[in-house]
Amino acid sequence: MFKRHLQFSFAFFVVFFFQILVETDPKSAKLVLADFHYIIKPLITISLMIFLGYHTQLRGRFAKRIFIGLVFGLAGDCFLMFNDVDSSFFMFGLISFLIGHIAYISAFYLDYKWYPSIEKKYTKIALVVFGLFCLGFYLYLRPHLNEMKIPVLIYSFVISFMAIMAVNRKGRVNTFSFNLIFWGAILFLISDSLLAFNKFVIPFEFAGIPIMATYMAAQYLITVGAVERKLKKHSVIETESN
Repeated sequence: MFKRHLQFSFAFFVVFFFQILVETDPKSAKLVLADFHYIIKPLITISLMIFLGYHTQLRGRFAKRIFIGLVFGLAGDCFLMFNDVDSSFFMFGLISFLIGHIAYISAFYLDYKWYPSIEKKYTKIALVVFGLFCLGFYLYLRPHLNEMKIPVLIYSFVISFMAIMAVNRKGRVNTFSFNLIFWGAILFLISDSLLAFNKFVIPFEFAGIPIMATYMAAQYLITVGAVERKLKKHSVIETESN
């Protein structure tokens, strides 16, 4: 993966590194970087949008839908940067990421639709695992949510469904792309779970580090997985499933 996209991966790592520094000590970062610290976080998705556009030329519905997901990820990042100034920005960020996940779901559905009759063993496992996680984590958060009960319930369902649809790509696309996007979806789920725990249950020290590290890795893996995507021919799928 890194060898195939070495230059971009290095550039993204630089953004990753500076964002982690900002999360480690926000006050010092603002003093050292001045207003530049407002640019670093948006660069996460902006760099990925450029990378995706360059390699795919946004040809095809899959690339376009992943790009839309990144656009709303960018909006969500920008809203959450100002959450400390106005708490209403959190809701705007939540809505932005919700739309971004829906865009990813619709992209992953294209791969599922490519060959929907393939054996669904992994889909059944994903439904159970992510369904139980969604329900269990929401019930755990619920006493702490107050007026956010319905928005968080909807968001929990959508991101869990995004992970299920990532699993649904198995056998329909090349293994490399499947693995990248699958682990990207898992990391997104972890990042959002940490964010919810930190905001609604118990704020913990340096929470921004694991939240942003998993988030940045998730967006990177999903984007590179989209670039590396190759649909399998039906004859190949049928041979593998026999």
